[in-house]
Amino acid sequence: MSARPVALVALAALAATALAGCAPAGGAAPARIVVTTNILGDVTAALVGDAGEVTTLMKPNADPHSFEISAREAASLAEADLLVSNGLGLEENVEQHLETAATAGAARFVAGEHIDVVDYAEGSADPHFWTDPARMVDVVDALERALGEIDGIDANEIAANADAYRAELAVLDDEMTEAFAAIPAENRALVTNHHVFGYLAERFAFTVVGAAVPGGTTLASPSAADLEELATAIETTGVPTIFADSSQPDRLMQVLASEVGIDVDVVSLFTESLTEPDGGAPTYLDMMRANTRLIADGLTP
Repeated sequence: MSARPVALVALAALAATALAGCAPAGGAAPARIVVTTNILGDVTAALVGDAGEVTTLMKPNADPHSFEISAREAASLAEADLLVSNGLGLEENVEQHLETAATAGAARFVAGEHIDVVDYAEGSADPHFWTDPARMVDVVDALERALGEIDGIDANEIAANADAYRAELAVLDDEMTEAFAAIPAENRALVTNHHVFGYLAERFAFTVVGAAVPGGTTLASPSAADLEELATAIETTGVPTIFADSSQPDRLMQVLASEVGIDVDVVSLFTESLTEPDGGAPTYLDMMRANTRLIADGLTP
């Protein structure tokens, strides 16, 4: 055999070896993680990195309480290596599909099972734990363990990514603590379109004066008595700003402000969903920083 064919054979063997090194062990497909909400999807993607594939079901700017998935998406859930959800009643239209997939054998990680839960009313769990970065550390700790148990995944990469993200959360926590410390104690009162800041309030010493919708979901509707009671609370506390969720129209909050008859600003926050890249809150960390700034500006004289 001439030198040239020998060289080509050697080159082909070298290329095959290189390709084999790039493929998952045993030629297996990468781990597939499916996440319900885009907030948890962003955090999960940060932990997974290149160790697997993360699919987020909820689109940017959607409402986790009301978003739905297609029949095709629902049917594919059972094929996931791990299903990641919030729980605590948040994904109201998706939970049944998650339960069906779990019955078929899919592993589940429910973030709400790994935090100290706050009730927005007696016996009613508040699902909006992401407003407290300390609780998100608890979620990251538990999710790191769950991801590391997936067959074939690089647990060392997951651990390194989790360490890096915990460091980011620590910085965020410090920034929020400093920003909120500048708000006078008498101004640390929150009025929102529905109960969403219970965890933030507990963590950073705010008082939740009330919500236009007296519940933990955007799907509930307020009564005239609810609005009247909240208007009285606003007048009594003298809050300068009330807050509406950016994924919901703020018309209700504007009407409430006008009913009170005093100068009350209505500011939109990113509370239920991340946005498109240019929307102001493309990541969880961006969302929290934006909300911190808006709350501090709205409540500081």
